[in-house]
Amino acid sequence: MDQLWSAYKFGGDEQAKEKLVTEFVPIVNSIARRLEIYASSSYDIEDLVSVGVIGLLDAIEKFQPGKGAVFKTYAWHRIRGSILDEIRALDWVPRSIREKASQLEKAYENVRQRTGRPAEELEVAQELGLAVPQLQEMLSEVGCTAMLTIEDLAVDQEDEEKVNDWLADPYAIDVQEQLELQETKEILAGTIDQLPEKEKLVVSLYYNEEATMQEISMILDLSLGRISQLHSSAILRLRNAMQPSDEN
Repeated sequence: MDQLWSAYKFGGDEQAKEKLVTEFVPIVNSIARRLEIYASSSYDIEDLVSVGVIGLLDAIEKFQPGKGAVFKTYAWHRIRGSILDEIRALDWVPRSIREKASQLEKAYENVRQRTGRPAEELEVAQELGLAVPQLQEMLSEVGCTAMLTIEDLAVDQEDEEKVNDWLADPYAIDVQEQLELQETKEILAGTIDQLPEKEKLVVSLYYNEEATMQEISMILDLSLGRISQLHSSAILRLRNAMQPSDEN
């Protein structure tokens, strides 16, 4: 793929560009299918694919080759980012849902601090004064807010740009910044390791194995709704763990 990109970018070969886009179509389709669960039911998969193709075309024009940089990796993140941006822009989340997500995140953290371990569903429900079925319904409602990308680990725009630079070319930022990003990834990995078993499985299958939610539902023999609840619960825990400390 890098050869096709070079043939187009440096040689002006339009056929190389067309072939590059054609070879990427299955990848765009795969990314769109995995992210479809976050989009409104009224948003068609073909729309997400179209947005992904636009992200691909943007990647073709903006990719900067450098030591260790690979076009396929750069394009993958640009395609995924474009689709996520479109979903976030069109699927406006009501303030009430965001408030529920915040309440849930705080409840999980309160129980964790009190017990010294990951909170169980019953404990979180009791913290919120709810029955377990009510908690599960609440988790389903906030599912649309449970999108996690590596960019979300950044605490400000400058850090996000550093992450994107690192994805495009690991040598584009200095050693200190690489160490800071590695530390963030290690904290995230440690937090994932402390998740309850089913949530850990959902996160691993979705983010590491790149399985769709439907596939995870079949693998774990749980309903798609239950998988969505487990995913929401896991992401709330992870987001809380990745928040910068208020301590000086």
